[in-house]
Amino acid sequence: MRFLTFITITILSCATAVAQELFSPNKTLKLSFSLNAEGTPTYSLFYKGKEVVKPSRLGIELFSSNEVKFGAEITKKEGANTSLYHNFEVVNTQNTTVDETWQPVWGESQNIRNHYNELLVSLKQKDTHREMNLRFRLFDDGLGFRYEFPEQKQMPYFVIKEERTEFAMTGDHQAWWIPGDYDTQEYDYQKSRLSEIRAINQKGRQANLAQTGFSDTGVQTALMLKTDDGLYINLHEAALVNYGAMHLNLNDKTFVFQSWITPDANGAKGYMQTPAQTPWRTVIVSNDARDILASNITLNLNEPCALGDTSWIHPMKYVGVWWEMITGMKEWSYTYDVPSVHIGKTDYTTLKPHGKHGATTENVKKYIDFAAENGFDGVLVEGWNIGWEDWFGHSKDLVFDFQTPYPDFDIEAIHQYAKSKGIKMIMHHETSSSIRNYERFMDKAYQLMNKYEYPAVKSGYVGNIIPRGENHYSQWVNNHYLYAIKKAADYHIMVNAHEAVRPTGLCRTYPNLIGNESARGGEYQAFGGSKPNHVCVLPFTRLIGGPMDYTPGVFEMDISKNNPNNHSHCNATLANQLALYVTMSSPLQMASDLPENYRRFPDAFQFIKDVALDWSESHYLEAEPGAYITVARKAKGTRNWFVGNTAGKDFTSKIHFSFLEPKTTYVATIYADAKDANYQTNPQAYTIQKVLVTNKSKLTLLSVAGGGYAISLYPLTDKAQAKGLKKR
Repeated sequence: MRFLTFITITILSCATAVAQELFSPNKTLKLSFSLNAEGTPTYSLFYKGKEVVKPSRLGIELFSSNEVKFGAEITKKEGANTSLYHNFEVVNTQNTTVDETWQPVWGESQNIRNHYNELLVSLKQKDTHREMNLRFRLFDDGLGFRYEFPEQKQMPYFVIKEERTEFAMTGDHQAWWIPGDYDTQEYDYQKSRLSEIRAINQKGRQANLAQTGFSDTGVQTALMLKTDDGLYINLHEAALVNYGAMHLNLNDKTFVFQSWITPDANGAKGYMQTPAQTPWRTVIVSNDARDILASNITLNLNEPCALGDTSWIHPMKYVGVWWEMITGMKEWSYTYDVPSVHIGKTDYTTLKPHGKHGATTENVKKYIDFAAENGFDGVLVEGWNIGWEDWFGHSKDLVFDFQTPYPDFDIEAIHQYAKSKGIKMIMHHETSSSIRNYERFMDKAYQLMNKYEYPAVKSGYVGNIIPRGENHYSQWVNNHYLYAIKKAADYHIMVNAHEAVRPTGLCRTYPNLIGNESARGGEYQAFGGSKPNHVCVLPFTRLIGGPMDYTPGVFEMDISKNNPNNHSHCNATLANQLALYVTMSSPLQMASDLPENYRRFPDAFQFIKDVALDWSESHYLEAEPGAYITVARKAKGTRNWFVGNTAGKDFTSKIHFSFLEPKTTYVATIYADAKDANYQTNPQAYTIQKVLVTNKSKLTLLSVAGGGYAISLYPLTDKAQAKGLKKR
């Protein structure tokens, strides 16, 4: 249902507008808006009477106007007004209420309520007569706002030098953060006071293949905060389209964040043509951490689905030729015989294979067999195509053609074999960040996928962006990521983009975007390991914008047992790895480990085989950033439930099964840390027990640091199933 109410108030020729107030539908949140004495827009936010965001300034700083003459260089006009942040007057305000329910193609819930009160403030700059609107939407769990620029003669085109959005915090809050960076999000999270960020950053940042920092107090969104009086605050953005990604730059004396947009190669934050708008800036707030995880603000601030037909979009559970290369057992490349590869000229049939290539026809068929035997949907293969011998570190434009397989990868035979087994193949397109090259071959690459019935592609953007000087999250490159998604939809292809910009809810508009990496994923467990609480931070940060292809399911934590030369350790228990399929929900989930490791633990592997990918309901039962997360989800189209808990420290979980159907008995299979489990010394110690539960049952379980538990719940349909099972 949808209800719309419009109230319009017009204010003309006011030097300073009377403050406008906007309340959330349940009156929990209050927004105050006004112009200060300089005519600068300001806002503040209150939760249950407590100030969450102190008066904060809004506005845009422009580059000087440019004059272009044919045959002459661009010259800057001196004295041009670069301010869109002061000398404004309010010319109109409009209030709207929306209450509607919509259905995502896939996700954590079958129905999502979009209920907000809106304030639209129309501004005009007195001296220039330029127009700028501010649109605020206040939900029961937070705020979204953005800048809008109507079409106007005074400003048909403009270039953004800086966005001056402020988030003025009320104190030195606790923060879970990663360093501001234009090129990578693949960091382990830090927990500190805001005042401690500078010193931690100055001690050194974790190395990455491409990284560009900008400030010792710069951090990335989604940023998770907690006040001393127990308020949880999340700062992020939604609907990132035709704009650079937003970071936050902190004044650690005043605790005021200013938006810091990723620049392009020229230092510009955005080239705009009116009518235009920025992405939404979001503030999610609650005194209950569970509400942060359950919030749908990010999705609700995106446009409805743009695809007419979505019948071809299906969640997928997959295995793949991947962990072998990540751990160093195998390689993506085929030969050592060439110092460099020339696409279209190098003849691989004349070269000697080095014998460590992972993507061979024989090896891929083994994964297809394993997927078919265990009810998986697909198989990913990396390193199938020519060019991996010199793919990285050479700033190479024509690096891949996304067309030509290596001699030992028979694409036709693999297609027919997979089809005979009921398995879909997942394509891999590593671009080595050569954006122009990927677009050069994109149509042909997608056509090849259609020919061999590949429904999904995993794309990658490792290394420095080409065109040189561009950043991974600048306006131009962000537009490329969206171009790839739209183009893929033309060919009915689903996209899982790695190293791309962090998601901001665009999967609502383009649900063929079924996955992203865009954070420190499971692969880092083979690159030295991640903090044991990492997966208890990600749902509060990176996952606020959309699901992650985290690649869980590692069963052998000692990586040296796969590759004696790799002494990394997966800092998790086996039960924790099972729980991730629920706590870090995604329509695209990989069982990342080797088939032989799953065969060692068939009873635990059963949970990965059983767990659903798409949900009709989700209930967050327990949550604290970096400490623990417990969530229950109902599989869409069934009566089955799954529960997951991950713990960043030793934690006694106490849950109630009140979410279950009344007057129904369920068989609960509980996969939990054993009493002596330890993520470092005894990670494979787990227990499995079956019990009977109802919606009146309770459960208390100890999860160790880096551990957790997973539960599958099926309605009891045969009394014989209950034989020997205890009731809780």
